[in-house]
Amino acid sequence: MFTGLIQEVGTVRKAERQGQDLRLTLEAPRLAPQIHLGDSVAVNGCCLTAVQIENSQVSFQAVPETLRRTVLGLLESGDLVNLELPLTLSQPLGGHFVQGHVDGTGEILEMVPEGQGVRLKIRIPEALSHYVVEKGSIAIDGTSLTVAALHGEELEIALIPHTLENTVFKQKKAGDYVHVEVDMLAKYLEKLSGAYLEKA
Repeated sequence: MFTGLIQEVGTVRKAERQGQDLRLTLEAPRLAPQIHLGDSVAVNGCCLTAVQIENSQVSFQAVPETLRRTVLGLLESGDLVNLELPLTLSQPLGGHFVQGHVDGTGEILEMVPEGQGVRLKIRIPEALSHYVVEKGSIAIDGTSLTVAALHGEELEIALIPHTLENTVFKQKKAGDYVHVEVDMLAKYLEKLSGAYLEKA
């Protein structure tokens, strides 16, 4: 379980295809000393398992199921990635509950300067749009964000300067693809209420 509060922006050192899998090696000098073999780490919002740690570099293996549901396969050496370690019981829940299970991918339509921040517009899959509400939470590339406006499959987010500086959004542009994870409470509510309404 994660919060969507990014702890480090790592750098891709290697993205190597190994058959149908992808071995991803990241430079993460701040978090690498805290990671142990087998630990879970959210990489752009996708929960991956650390398979090798060497000094400031951490390697992960993404299997075909992960590659089908994410855009990790598009990563190249030099790209930046959002990183977060799992939530512990001693930490405050500053963001929202993020599972690290990517629901789908979205496309950045616009990044328009607004004040000292940026107005981010993203198109998300139609199947996910009914889980999103204005002023609700959504995780984009693992970052817990608040929906400022919603128009069907298009949503807008007001990025503050701190978020821009401390996440991968500082390198994003229109046409880029991002991971989307909707609020899991909305999904559970839909399933539970659906079963109730069927019985009724």
